[in-house]
Amino acid sequence: MLNQNENNNIENKLTNEPNINDENLDLMSKILLEEELMNNILTNQQEARILSGKEVAAAIADDCLTRAIHLQSRGCHPTLAVFRVGERPDDIYYENSIKRHCEQVGVRCQTLTLPATIREEEFASMLTQTSQDSSIHGIFFFSPLPPNLNETYLRSLITPDKDVDCLARATQAELYFGGPTRGFAPCTAAAVMEMLRYYQIPVAGKQVVVLGRSLVVGRPLAMLLLDANATVTIAHSKSENLSQVCWQADIVIAAVGKPRLVQGGWLRPGQVVIDIGANADPENGGKMCGDVDFAAAHSMVEAITPVPGGVGLVTTAILCRHVIEAAERESVNG
Repeated sequence: MLNQNENNNIENKLTNEPNINDENLDLMSKILLEEELMNNILTNQQEARILSGKEVAAAIADDCLTRAIHLQSRGCHPTLAVFRVGERPDDIYYENSIKRHCEQVGVRCQTLTLPATIREEEFASMLTQTSQDSSIHGIFFFSPLPPNLNETYLRSLITPDKDVDCLARATQAELYFGGPTRGFAPCTAAAVMEMLRYYQIPVAGKQVVVLGRSLVVGRPLAMLLLDANATVTIAHSKSENLSQVCWQADIVIAAVGKPRLVQGGWLRPGQVVIDIGANADPENGGKMCGDVDFAAAHSMVEAITPVPGGVGLVTTAILCRHVIEAAERESVNG
């Protein structure tokens, strides 16, 4: 994704100097020439454009607030039910973020805190009742659940029209089959697509690598990208030559949960990097870092999302939007 001037510079360099593929060059000469060409590119490369999640989330929030006010004027109050089982610090942090965002956009947020020792039958009963409650438009619970609970079964109790984070297998199946659905895409995957759209980053026909194959991010995101006509490669911890896979892509999306896995040497000028990772920084206690070495990538690629301040902010905004969309559907059908 180099601009025209950069492309011209490279073409001029290739025209005026020996070609790397020239059979008359020995191996060392080819290596040195390739290195010189790359150095010339890097010399002219400016720092990457920062794809701020705050800007995208603010735009979503403005739209959500307008739609929520319209719903409220018709007697419908968009409402999200959030179940938290146990006292995991990251769940509590995310819960507070959800409540704050909901308040800002006119969405009611009912939080239910349950003990980690709760019986599965009791939790199942609560989910069933909430799914049947017409005043609730979206249901969300934090994952993973304690091992004493069958998470797959509990997810299945959420009806597709209230499954605002694609938790249930039925909703996931609709996503994979494509076409109109009653449910919603996972919020993080939808947030990535929203950021690409907002910053007008072309996807159709592009080579996109998704690092991560989880059911909540990697796989559904790959499906959304395919629907947008991208050529998608899913890579993971068992993939060979990960650095080469990343190097060849136009867009690199990292969602593996490993601090700074993607090094500067895995990337090249012209790429767009979307970092979904949110890891405790092993080098800076109390701070967060992504799956990409931001310092190295920032001076290399064309555009990159920061951590924090990137996809995470948009994910929560998307959750609020899904609740409002569910309320709008309920209002029309009701």
